[in-house]
Amino acid sequence: MKTKQDIINKIHLIISACIVIPVAFVYGFKPGLSFDMFLETIDEHNFYKAIMGLYLGFSTLWILGIFKSNYLKTALITNMIFMLGLGFGRLISIAFDGIPTSGYIIGTVAELFLGCYGFWVLKKQKI
Repeated sequence: MKTKQDIINKIHLIISACIVIPVAFVYGFKPGLSFDMFLETIDEHNFYKAIMGLYLGFSTLWILGIFKSNYLKTALITNMIFMLGLGFGRLISIAFDGIPTSGYIIGTVAELFLGCYGFWVLKKQKI
């Protein structure tokens, strides 16, 4: 990154990758470590390893967007969709399932913020 504008355009991609990569490995290998999840079947383990792969794949694209300008717009769009998708999914869960633990509430707020920030960057900066 070279300028203040680069930081404004990319900071949420950096934050997202720094959070999503470790969470991916927790989901894939130790979901009970930070979450109240205890997988019992091979299918459940397979499902969370697939989620891990999805998270790592998107994080790779965001990192490419941070360092290679020709990937930036795609990184911004996918990050916005990823974060808003998670955030709105969690809002639906809150409405239908009840209030989760504080970690998930914080995650919901952060996902909605990062998604909206990406939308703002796309609109404001005309990338």
